[in-house]
Amino acid sequence: MQRFCLIMMVLCLTATAAGAGEAHVEAVKVSPAGENRYRFEVTVRHADEGWDHYADRFEIVDGDGHVRGTRVLYHPHVDEQPFTRSLDGVSLPPEVTTVTVRAHDSRHGLGGRQMSVPVPLDGPQR
Repeated sequence: MQRFCLIMMVLCLTATAAGAGEAHVEAVKVSPAGENRYRFEVTVRHADEGWDHYADRFEIVDGDGHVRGTRVLYHPHVDEQPFTRSLDGVSLPPEVTTVTVRAHDSRHGLGGRQMSVPVPLDGPQR
């Protein structure tokens, strides 16, 4: 009986871990797009399950924790994993030299793998 309970416990934990989990940032490309403005191309991976559990946004955050840009993802990407979406016109002052990109999902919120990236030079002000 103890062995059966142990096996059932392992199976339950495995099934829970196999769910969609948190959204993870896999890649980020940053390009200058005008004076102190940037374009972000962000690749997110999340085992979207449908409308009840999917990656629903990503954010660009400066070193002080201020959200500088948000791309809302309006629908699940069940059959497109990982997926890449862009966010144009993110305004960053010259003193911001590194940002963190983090993903959010509709069930767990923030918490998956995030990525810190340098902000490229966009002119003499940097």
